[in-house]
Amino acid sequence: MEFINTERLRIGYREHGMPDGEPLMLLHGWPDDIHTWDPLIPALASVGYRIVVPFLRGTGETRFLDPHTPRSGQLSALAQDALDLADALRLPPFTIIGHDWGARAAYNAALLAPQRVKRCIALSVGWGTNDASQALSLEQARNYWYHWYMATERGADAVRKERRELACLLWQTWAPDWQFTQAEFRSTAHSFDNPDWPAVTVHSYRHRWGFAAGDPYYAPQEAALRNSSVITVPTLLLHGEQDGANGIATSAHKEHLFSAPYQRIVLAGAGHFPQREQPETVARHIMDWLRETP
Repeated sequence: MEFINTERLRIGYREHGMPDGEPLMLLHGWPDDIHTWDPLIPALASVGYRIVVPFLRGTGETRFLDPHTPRSGQLSALAQDALDLADALRLPPFTIIGHDWGARAAYNAALLAPQRVKRCIALSVGWGTNDASQALSLEQARNYWYHWYMATERGADAVRKERRELACLLWQTWAPDWQFTQAEFRSTAHSFDNPDWPAVTVHSYRHRWGFAAGDPYYAPQEAALRNSSVITVPTLLLHGEQDGANGIATSAHKEHLFSAPYQRIVLAGAGHFPQREQPETVARHIMDWLRETP
C-alpha cells in the first residue's frame, strides 16, 4: 500500500504495471473497494500500462486530513479527489476507469477537466443519471430502494450498525447469477470499517436527491456540472444486462451527451459487477477499445 496527501485526503492506493507506462486510474464503487479490480489488473499490466488504484474517500485506507472537513460523499467531490490524486502523482493526461460510484466520478472528472482526462471508461452506470430531477421508471425506483432508505434515520442507522449485512444483500441483489464466495466478500468488507464510511455513504445518497446540502468547497465543481452535460473525451460504457442496481434502460440513448467517440456495450449474463463476474470479457473490451482509441 502507498499513500499520498492531497489538500483534503491522505489517499491509500496501489500501483501496478510499468512506472513509465501510460497511466490508467481505476476507481471502485460502493459498497466495494480496490479488490474489485484484482481480476483485471494482470491483463492491463501485461501490456505496459501504469495502473493507479485508490481507495475512495471513506473507504479502506483513505482518510480525511482534518477532522472538521465535512464527510461529503457528493459526486463532484469524488471526481475532484481523482483529479487531485492525479495532480499529486504528477500524472500526464490519463484514462479514468470507474465502476458504480467510480463511474460517476469518472464521468464528472472527464467533464470537469478534459485537459487532464484522456479517455473515460464507465462500468454499470450511464451518463446523465446524476440529476435529482431525472425521470425514473417504477422498476428503477424499486431498484433504488436503498437510496430512499438512507434518506431516513432508520436507514442511516442501518448503514452504521449493519454495514456488512447491507452490503452483502446488495451484492446478492445486484448480480443475481454471481456466486461470490464469503472469502471474496470479506476481503472487501474490511474497507467498510473506515470510520468515515457511514457518513460519506449516507451523505452521498442524500445529496444526490437533494435531501442534504453539499460541501461549499465544491460549489465551483457543482456549478460546472450543472452548466454542461456534454462529455468531450472518448468514452466507453460496459453495462451488464442483468444489473439489479441500474437497469440497462438507464444507460440507453445517451449518445447525444458525447461529442467525442462513444461506445456502449451490453454484457450478456452480467449483473452489476462485470469486472468481478466476467473479468476476461471486460478486460478484452477495455484493451481493444484502448488500442483503437488514441
